Amino acid sequence: GTPEARQAARFLLLEPPVPLPARAPYAVLGAAAVSLLPGWTRWPLRLPYLPVSETVLVRPAGAAITGLIRWSLTAAA
Repeated sequence: GTPEARQAARFLLLEPPVPLPARAPYAVLGAAAVSLLPGWTRWPLRLPYLPVSETVLVRPAGAAITGLIRWSLTAAA
């Protein structure tokens, strides 16, 4: 949990280098990625642990966004 690692996590999760219309789906994917991390990796990075909302909301939303991305890439090919 170095300051640089926390700064990188903050940048990727809160200040993503993506266009404004893509920020909402990116935020869902970022939250889903964080929800898959074990607790021992979250604490040093100061990332939250919200087990109920992650299980009920974040992971299914991340799976839906990922499925949409897969669908759009296979439909374009």
